[in-house]
Amino acid sequence: MQIKAAVMVALAATSLSGCATVVHGANDDLKFRSSPTGAKVQITNGQSCTTPCKIKVKRKYDLRADFLLEGYKPTYVLVQSKMSGAAVGNLLLGGIIGGVVDGSNGASNRLVPSPVNVKLAKADSSDEAQLLDKKDKLVSTVEVNNEKVRYDVSKTIGADAAGLRKPLTATTTAAQEPAPAPVPAQAPTSEPAPAAVPAPVTTSGPGGTH
Repeated sequence: MQIKAAVMVALAATSLSGCATVVHGANDDLKFRSSPTGAKVQITNGQSCTTPCKIKVKRKYDLRADFLLEGYKPTYVLVQSKMSGAAVGNLLLGGIIGGVVDGSNGASNRLVPSPVNVKLAKADSSDEAQLLDKKDKLVSTVEVNNEKVRYDVSKTIGADAAGLRKPLTATTTAAQEPAPAPVPAQAPTSEPAPAAVPAPVTTSGPGGTH
């Protein structure tokens, strides 16, 4: 009976804690790399580092990572928090309670891309920044990656940070301003003709005209 009770307690503890929470934890040391190295990286929550580097982040939150390096075009990568394929296994092993624990703290999520590896484009070139995998193989341009996840990520980090709203330029501002309303033409006014001056009255009498 004591052994059975101990097993039940152990199973309950595993279920309550959540498998992914125990194995992975709710945080992740997200790695940032760039080619060339030495780029400053700043993420949504304000943390920053210089490549190659890593920052401890929550698995359940989307984020934006900005890369800045003198002589190269500034660029940013949208990183999405996705449900891991191991989440189903966690439900089977840890039960519904364990799955809820893992889902609430983000332990069953993974951040994509990881690592965040960028080949920067020179400022005086027409090249685009490229996203590389952990073996430095080309995945896509950074812009293609961002377009795939922009709408979903905007729900958590905001439309501006996700790049859904482009900054207004003088040209676009002028185009958006409505043209002034035309001033209606005034109808010509007809002035009344001046009144006729009566002719002097002449009278003739015995003594002549007065």
